[in-house]
Amino acid sequence: MEIAEEILIVGAGIAGLTTALGLHRLGIRSLVLESSERLRITGFAFSTWSNAWRALDAVGVGESLRQKHYLLTGLVVASTFSDKPTSEVSFKDREIRCLQRRSLLETLAKELPDGTIRFSSKVVSIDESSGYCKRVHLADGTILKTKVLIGCDGVNSVVANWLGLKKPAFTGRSAIRGNASFEGGAGHGFGAKFKQFVGKGVRSGFLPYDDENVYWFFTWCPSTKEEEMEDDPVKLKQFVTSKIKDTSDEMKSVVEKTPLNDIVSSPLRYRKPWELLWGDISRGNVCVAGDALHPMTPDLGQGGCLAIEDGVVLARCLAEALLKKPGEAEPEEECERIEMGLKKFAGERRWRSFDMIATAFVVGFIQQSEWKILNYLRDKFLLRFLSGLLLRKADFDCGNL
Repeated sequence: MEIAEEILIVGAGIAGLTTALGLHRLGIRSLVLESSERLRITGFAFSTWSNAWRALDAVGVGESLRQKHYLLTGLVVASTFSDKPTSEVSFKDREIRCLQRRSLLETLAKELPDGTIRFSSKVVSIDESSGYCKRVHLADGTILKTKVLIGCDGVNSVVANWLGLKKPAFTGRSAIRGNASFEGGAGHGFGAKFKQFVGKGVRSGFLPYDDENVYWFFTWCPSTKEEEMEDDPVKLKQFVTSKIKDTSDEMKSVVEKTPLNDIVSSPLRYRKPWELLWGDISRGNVCVAGDALHPMTPDLGQGGCLAIEDGVVLARCLAEALLKKPGEAEPEEECERIEMGLKKFAGERRWRSFDMIATAFVVGFIQQSEWKILNYLRDKFLLRFLSGLLLRKADFDCGNL
């Protein structure tokens, strides 16, 4: 037995929920399939730049999230082996905050109608149905028939695979992330600045998102032996502590204050940007968004921000196609409008994604380099340029619904 749904969104992550909420605001119902039993709130937090806040305002959740998260005032960059600032950039007239992933997902989900998210719904395959529709097969045997299929199912996307996009490539780098809690006292006392330490083959930093909680990260190129500690938080904490022993006392205290169950590690993957130039972001009534479209290294802090942008742009393009005008009720015309709407989305997001993936990769390479000449050039001349680059990439407006 097949169950018919107008729009299926695979993945209840940032892109999936933002798309669903954007469609809901425009009066269009969708069903979000999530393989987990509940919202996936791992990842702790991420930097959220001006472009993302414009998009969050577009779907109507920006103001409630602002009340829970610091407005950061600037970025301070120093050497991994010194706490003396090498570069400092003000965030004046821009909105940059560290946003708790859990808070974002719960806020988006709360704004959706009951029944929008179907949990424990793992997609195993996709095939053609009669006419224009797609048939989506779930692990529990359920078959869903849909006019529109949107893949927001991350770096291991089933939908991206169906479209023929290659699996994301490994960068040779890994990231350890954590959440430090300074509860029960005067708080962390770090102020509202994003602090980052670069060089000697590693990159680390921290961002407070309220008075008591601080998100931190550490990226490096692991050896085979170091890759084996990925699932051992004790070893991960010991490793980071050993690598930042000459960094600022603030960075060391952040790692020290992190509970073991609040430390995770993962290899960094990205989509080779040129694949977006000739690959299919959309085909017919199927498309991808979020990490299924543009997995990237975290060196610009824009992965989650782009996913939020995707949701707004995709909802807008689909609404233009699905909100019928008088006399336009023929199925063939609707199919053509859907395909054109998704092509419009792909056209808007292709170069934006290409630019951000490529820029993030280059910035990460420069910041984490062990080459002496490049280190000298970076520390003497490039850091202020790279810091300003982050702000310029955030000066983007994806528009309203």
